[in-house]
Amino acid sequence: MKSVEVYQLETKRCVLRCWNDADLPAFHALNADPEVMRFFPACLSPQKSDEFFTEICKRFKEHGWGFWAIENKANARLVGFVGLNIPQIPLPFSPCVEIGWRLCPRYWGQGLAFETASACLNFAFMTLQLQEVVAFTSVLNKRSEALMCRLGMENCHNNFYHPALSDDSPLREHVLYKITQVQWKLKRAL
Repeated sequence: MKSVEVYQLETKRCVLRCWNDADLPAFHALNADPEVMRFFPACLSPQKSDEFFTEICKRFKEHGWGFWAIENKANARLVGFVGLNIPQIPLPFSPCVEIGWRLCPRYWGQGLAFETASACLNFAFMTLQLQEVVAFTSVLNKRSEALMCRLGMENCHNNFYHPALSDDSPLREHVLYKITQVQWKLKRAL
């Protein structure tokens, strides 16, 4: 199997890096936090969290990028994760590359999600030369939607029902945002 370059990104306050086994307790806690998982179907059990962790690590081996661990430079603590992903579940707009994030509540409201997600978009468009990146979330998740707007992403006005959620789930309806490489370059030039 061909060796893939694994990318690490850096921002003013954070390092976006690959995961290691020492991150597992913090990763479990993040995925088990009811506030963090409020707009997901359920908190993840340790077993489900381990499966997600394994999948994230597998994607890094395949692509060299994915959902990076966000490490706070000031104290080397895990802030959460941010990054790029190719959804495996068929979505109405597949194939695509999405950007996503999940941060510990103690780091909310400090601009870290914006800072690290911006670094990911820059990587997507300047290094990977992607033409477009999407983001989506439940229509109820106004915080994530606000971050999408702050990143310069545009609402596609094409809401969809997430196929992994049951018909009676209040989280089923999702908004879809996107940003193109051209839009990102124009935003950076301002």
